[in-house]
Amino acid sequence: MPTYNYQAINASGSIIRGEIEADSTEMANNILSARGYLPSRVVEKGQVLSSVYLQRLKERFTSIKTPELILFTKQFKTLIRAGVPILKIFKVIESQTDNVALKDIILSVSQDVEEGASLHDAFRKHPKAFSPLYCSMLRAGEASGALPEIMERLIYILEHEHKVKSDIRSALSYPIVVIAFLGIAFFVLLTFVIPKFVTIFERSNVDLPIPTQICMVMYQFLSNFWLLLIAIAAAGFIFLNYYLKSDAGQLAKDNLLLRVPLLGPLFGKAAMARFASIFSILQASGVPVMDCIRILGETIGNSAISKEFSLVTERLEEGRGLAEPLKSAKYFPPIVINMIAIGEESDNLEEMLTEIATHYDAELEYAMKKLSDSIGPILTLGLAVVVGFFALAIYLPMWDMTQMAG
Repeated sequence: MPTYNYQAINASGSIIRGEIEADSTEMANNILSARGYLPSRVVEKGQVLSSVYLQRLKERFTSIKTPELILFTKQFKTLIRAGVPILKIFKVIESQTDNVALKDIILSVSQDVEEGASLHDAFRKHPKAFSPLYCSMLRAGEASGALPEIMERLIYILEHEHKVKSDIRSALSYPIVVIAFLGIAFFVLLTFVIPKFVTIFERSNVDLPIPTQICMVMYQFLSNFWLLLIAIAAAGFIFLNYYLKSDAGQLAKDNLLLRVPLLGPLFGKAAMARFASIFSILQASGVPVMDCIRILGETIGNSAISKEFSLVTERLEEGRGLAEPLKSAKYFPPIVINMIAIGEESDNLEEMLTEIATHYDAELEYAMKKLSDSIGPILTLGLAVVVGFFALAIYLPMWDMTQMAG
């Protein structure tokens, strides 16, 4: 009978390690569970060293994707609604999860809950997996005693956000790929094709036209200073990477994105749809308005708009309502402000926010369709300019050679 090394959590919440004999890994897990332990790792003795290193390597490079988080939330909600105890829920979900990073998080959360922490406090310790919105929804569910219903709304938010991001990513992936291949074609033509033709033209004593001269200047610049260009590109990439991770860089990038033609309106509508849908669900869950604004500032996904929420919060504390402070914010259209004002006056803010979310979801779909329709002509024009430029650079001297020969 093989021997297994195990790591588990005992009844007091401590991590214990040891050896156990069993016919299989599943039987070893069952034996440990029968002893009152929560298994975290069970590995056959002869494979311990390689398995531990492999496990650590996976944990280092494994991330938790949105579909995995949605599945985890659905499983959690279903088991809670079925009346399964919290610690048993964590054990069941952990045994059915393939993602090693999520497994470790589930075990950590289970241990914190067993030690007396609330759900939202235990989840809040893992911000890379669970956003402030996620933890705040859990806190609202715990406070109201309606955790399954709150998690149902949370699942809707996660699925809605995933769909919007996937649609935007799909709309932008095609032009990015085309531009990348266009850049590669430009480089190949400039460094390998044009110089060979220029050699022929110079032997024929043909005066090179302006497009060909431009190509040769660019080629000579690349061939003479390619090391300098690589160094500048690498330094620029490193600087830009660090700058965009800073608060100032993030703010500058998001401000720029909101001003770019075609893309700016797309990101603006996506932010408004996100704002209204999250706000309406938080209101329906009983979260106070001040907490809603704080959560939205952390989860809106655009630092330029998040900055406006800090100003809105200050004016809310003065008792000015919500619509009035939003009028001074940059990126909130009049339709959003007016509908929020109507919702406040009629004491029906949640319904108005739902209407705003529905409206901007439709606007977002239209904007993505408009972007897709506009990308084709723009890329065609760019392709025509590049191809036409190189065609002139090659065929104008050839025409002159033909005239000389004639």
